Parts: sequence; C-alpha cells; structure tokens
Amino acid sequence: MLDGVLVIDKPAGLTSHDVVAAARRATGQKRVGHTGTLDPSATGVLALVLGRATRLSRFLTASRKRYEAGVRLGIATDTYDAAGTAAGEAASAAAIETIGPTAVEAALGSFRGSFEQAPPPFSAKKIGGIRAYTLARQQARVAPPPVMVTVHALQLVSVDGGLVTLEIACSAGFYVRSLAHNLGLALGVGAHLERLRRTASGEFTIEEAFPLERLLEGGVAAAESRLIPLDRLLGDCPGVQLTQTGAQRIRHGRTITGDEIRQWLTPQSGEATTDARDRPLRLLGPDGRLLGVATPGADGAANRLRQGYGGPPKLYAKAEAAPYLPATQGSPGNGARVPLLHPTVVLV
Repeated sequence: MLDGVLVIDKPAGLTSHDVVAAARRATGQKRVGHTGTLDPSATGVLALVLGRATRLSRFLTASRKRYEAGVRLGIATDTYDAAGTAAGEAASAAAIETIGPTAVEAALGSFRGSFEQAPPPFSAKKIGGIRAYTLARQQARVAPPPVMVTVHALQLVSVDGGLVTLEIACSAGFYVRSLAHNLGLALGVGAHLERLRRTASGEFTIEEAFPLERLLEGGVAAAESRLIPLDRLLGDCPGVQLTQTGAQRIRHGRTITGDEIRQWLTPQSGEATTDARDRPLRLLGPDGRLLGVATPGADGAANRLRQGYGGPPKLYAKAEAAPYLPATQGSPGNGARVPLLHPTVVLV
C-alpha cells in the first residue's frame, strides 16, 4: 500500500471526487482522499492522501490556499461563476471600459484581512442538514450563513477588457467565487468568476503537481515516483522528537510527558510564527520518522508549552505550575512526570 501524498494538477471538467476515483483505479487501493475540494471548472493543485496519510487529512485541509483568478466584469450569475445563468442585466460595454486598475484596487481594499464572507448559494455548505446547492437547484431561496475567513494577500495583476486577474492567498474555507461576485457589486457592474487555478494548498505547490493523465497511464509506478512520503508532511507545523520510550508510548496511544521529549523542533520553514503556535505538533521518533500528531492536553498545561516555540521551550508542571526544561535543556525543576501531549493521530 502507498502511504503519502500525490499532488495532482487537476484538469477542468472533473470534480475532486472524480479525481479521487481515478486515483483509486490507477493505484488499485481504496484508501484515497483529498485535502480540499476544487470546483469542476477549476484547475491546479489537488493533494490526494493515500493509505495512512488519510489520517492526516483534517490537518492538511486546514492550510492556506493560493489562487490565480480571472474575474469577468459586466454580468453576475446565479452560481457566481461562468457555469451559471445570468442574474440581472448586463452592464454596458461603455460602463465596463470606465473601470480601470485604480477603481479595482480601491474596491479590493475591503476584501483583505479577516472578515465574514457569505458562501455562494450553489455551494456544499449545509442548511438544515441539506447541501446549499441541492436547495438552490430546487429554486429555493438560499442564503448560507457567513463564515469568518482571512485573505492574507490579494494582488491585482491586470485589468484587460473587463477581465480582472488576481492573485490570492487565503485561509481554508474562502470562496473565490464570492469574492468575484462581491467585487462586481462593489464596482456596480456585476461580475463572476471566469477561471480559477489553485497554485498552492498548504505545503503543496503547483511546481510539484503532475497531470492526472500521467497517473492514469503509469499506474502504481507513476504514483510511487511522485509520492510525498509521510515523513515530509506537515512540515509547516512545529514538532517534538521523542526518546525511544516516547516512541513506544505513541505506538500504544499513551500520553507523552516531558521526560519522553528529546528536543523541540520548529517548523521546517525555520520560522516560529504565531500561526505555527496554533498548529498541531508532529511527533517524530529518534530516527526522525513521523509517528503521529498530537494536540495539547486538556489540563491547560500544554497550552503553556506554546510559549516556548520561539526559543528554549518551557514546560509547566500541573501541580505546582513550576516551569522546567526538557532533558536536553536541563533537568526538571521538580522532577514531576506531568501529562503534556495527547496523541491525536498515530501512524505506526
């Protein structure tokens, strides 16, 4: 069985589930999933998780995304993209011609940072237990509740003949279709998403993606040649390297204590950012293999661990709340073995 991630450059016209089904046929294994849906008309990065990597899907799905988008000014659609039907009257060619980069840049200002965004009526969001797109197809009035999203970067590339090209870096859950629709409202001419290409999903980029056709032609051999192994996943998360005893405890799903931590590891990017402090911890064995993923203990002590990601980590005993250091940094101040981390996913 293959265990790891395949980064596919999804072609237009296929759903994400279509790609997963094709990968199952090509590799001959059932345990295949993906880390973030792409609309059928969209192309680009679709990371497939295979084998034991499927256990990490929820952590990989929550990562940042990057897109290249083409927004067509002049007419809104019911689906907020080119696949839908026109909603309202089209703007005149003269009105569209008056909109230049300065006007578009001014309108984009309200779509940067964190804000509440309403998903499109035709989306997979559930309303009363029913998918929004199912209700929309039944001509029901659909208004999915807004959700908090973050746009980390939004760059205007060009405005050419009513086509606005954008580069976007955003949080998971952000709808580029909603951005296109709302941009049209802000400019007063209507708009919809004409094309979309995802260039990155978390740590996976378009540079390491390969065409689905190549996987279908090459089968297992092609998959093996492009497989990203488990040990390379979640590299943007902090971690801990465990002692041999700690590794054994992980295999039995037991709690990890300060005594079983050999050293703390910053994200592989080398940066100890605030985002990193909010992410799960990679649990590595003495040989560097990824053994699992942990989340902080519920007793609150582990939350204080995060203060140490930017430098020598300080661990806190539950009873006396006294700081002590891992064995590589010094001896525990009170010698207590205090539960700190609970394995959430075990891969071994």
